[in-house]
Amino acid sequence: MRKSSGAKRSGKVSESKKPDFKKNESGKSFSSENKPAPKFNRTDKPKQQVVKIKSDKDEIRLNKYVANSGVCSRRDADIYIQSGNVKVNGEVITEMGHKVKLTDVVNFDGVNITPEKKEYILLNKPKNFSTEKNDQGANNVLQLIKSPSNVRLEPIGRMDKTTTGLLLFTNDPDMVRKFTTPNQRSSKIYQVSLDKNLKYEDLEKIQSGVTIEGHKVYVEEVTFIDGEAKSEIGVKMKTSNVKVVRNIFEHLKYNVIKLDRVVFAGLTKKNLPRGNWRVLTEQEVVNLKNN
Repeated sequence: MRKSSGAKRSGKVSESKKPDFKKNESGKSFSSENKPAPKFNRTDKPKQQVVKIKSDKDEIRLNKYVANSGVCSRRDADIYIQSGNVKVNGEVITEMGHKVKLTDVVNFDGVNITPEKKEYILLNKPKNFSTEKNDQGANNVLQLIKSPSNVRLEPIGRMDKTTTGLLLFTNDPDMVRKFTTPNQRSSKIYQVSLDKNLKYEDLEKIQSGVTIEGHKVYVEEVTFIDGEAKSEIGVKMKTSNVKVVRNIFEHLKYNVIKLDRVVFAGLTKKNLPRGNWRVLTEQEVVNLKNN
């Protein structure tokens, strides 16, 4: 058993150990040495200091920038960056994790690129929609489609409000140039409905080439459509400008009642009703680029 000190056995408290009691305003006594701890509600939580880290939303990692442009995957982009194939504002960048701004000029293997993911949408255009904003009485074709990632798309070629059929949209400037330059190689097929039967000699004139306003216009093929009246004509040519197709027949004194593009560079209206649209598959995009 532990022994107690003599002071404790006698029950006395030494003078030096006596606490200094004071009275507070309410008249209650408390020890200055043993002041009551402050009371906290259980719901009260100590405030934590929040440190805000500034970030530039306009900055993006270089490998993501390259991948979003559609030229390769992000993993492959790292390889190209390390190999010195990517320049930012004219300077070769090999640093992993390097960040760039959207306003920077990024060059991949000799070609300037943009960080937007490339999208390709095919529309079967109905009547009363036009690619021109000032086409009187027509709505704009952009009202008929929606980009999956809300990028700005533009149609390839022009279509007035009376023309129907396939119309391709993209944010890929290289694809737009590919299908709108005079020397492009891809074929389009149009079905033309005339106000009267096409004479056989006029069909031969079209096949041989028609001179319109001093320019010779050639078609790849022109033919009567099997099982239809002689006013229903099929025209195969490379131009994506439907106005040229109209001009051919109007030059020969025919009125075009209907003009429908049924094939665009290998793409067809299969399973695509009038007024509907769809996103192209990866294979279709590859085919377009190689067309």
